[in-house]
Amino acid sequence: MVLFGPPGAGKGTQAQLLVERLKISHISSGDLFRHHLRAGTPLGLKAAEYMNRGVLVPDELTIDIALEKVMSMNAEEGFILDGFPRNRLQAGALEEALQTKARNLDKVVYIDVPEEELLRRLEGRFVCRKCQAPHSIPADRPADPELTCERCGGELYQRDDDRPEAVQQRIEVYKSETVPVLDFYRERGILADVSGVDTVEQIHKQVLEALGL
Repeated sequence: MVLFGPPGAGKGTQAQLLVERLKISHISSGDLFRHHLRAGTPLGLKAAEYMNRGVLVPDELTIDIALEKVMSMNAEEGFILDGFPRNRLQAGALEEALQTKARNLDKVVYIDVPEEELLRRLEGRFVCRKCQAPHSIPADRPADPELTCERCGGELYQRDDDRPEAVQQRIEVYKSETVPVLDFYRERGILADVSGVDTVEQIHKQVLEALGL
């Protein structure tokens, strides 16, 4: 399956809940990029050339990084894709690759959240350095230099792309590039729309219903 939604929609949280429930792999494009960059793999070194210049990594390289992971999995293994595909070209490449293994996506779940709510959430979004669990920290929280993860006790930090100056740009790119992918999957009859304005538990219930669980 693919989890879709704008930055701050809660995809990471829902993906973790699904992994715990379904015992399948969570494939995050952001985590894959960070892994390749840290490990200095050939794909990571290529990606770094673009990122160090402050330009977008080309579709071809993004596709290579994502599909390397997807295609390494056994046919009976389930997975949740998060952050890929981001445009119709990537969606087409994923579809073609899966068809070579005689499998298709079962469902694409779209978590929809209004823009003003996204801006509010991203202002307080932090991530654990150790386990990558997302946390929502209220903007009016007391000053505390040692924010720690509720899950593993690791240090929390705010990613550069969650800082206010970057958030609006991410939302604009999402609207122009990624929203059209929804039609790609709607045409294939596998898109399910879920409201992302509710409690984590209620959103999870909607996601499970969309999956027929």
